[in-house]
Amino acid sequence: MLSNDDMKFLKRAVHLAKIALDKDDEPFGSVLVSGDGKILFEGHNEVGGGDHTRHPEFEIAKWAANNLTEEERKKAVVYTSNEHCPMCSAAHGWVGLGKIVYAASSKQLSEWMKEFGANPSRVNPIPINEVINDTLVIGPVKEFEKEIKELHRLNYKKTS
Repeated sequence: MLSNDDMKFLKRAVHLAKIALDKDDEPFGSVLVSGDGKILFEGHNEVGGGDHTRHPEFEIAKWAANNLTEEERKKAVVYTSNEHCPMCSAAHGWVGLGKIVYAASSKQLSEWMKEFGANPSRVNPIPINEVINDTLVIGPVKEFEKEIKELHRLNYKKTS
C-alpha cells in the first residue's frame, strides 16, 4: 500500500507530465526523492527538440550519478507518471537508484495508443523488472489511470 507521501510525490510526477504536455512535449514527468523525503530533482519529457533520450527518468539517473553517493542513491525513490522505458530502466539500474513508483504501466500506454490509432512505438515496452532485477517496483496506481490516459489522448490528438 502506498503512503500519503508516496501519493503526494506521484501526484507531483503526474503534474509534471501535464506541464510537459502544456509545453508541446510528450506527457511524462518524474520526481527523485531522498530517503528522508526531500525532492532532489524533478523533470519532464523534453524530447520535442528531437533528442528522444531526454526522458525525465534518464535525466534523474544522470543527476543522481553526479550528485549522490552510492548509499544515497540506494535510499532514493523515483516517482514517475509512466513506467520507465528500457533505456531509463537500465540507467536506473546502472546508477543504483532505489524503489520506483509509477502511475501508469507501459502495457497500459501501449493499449491506449493502439486504442487512439497510433503506430506502435519503435521501442518495445519492456517492464522495468525485465530490465533490472533488484529494484522494488510499484505500479500501476489505479487512482491516476484516467488522468494519465487523458494526457496521452490529448498528446496524440495534437500530433495526429
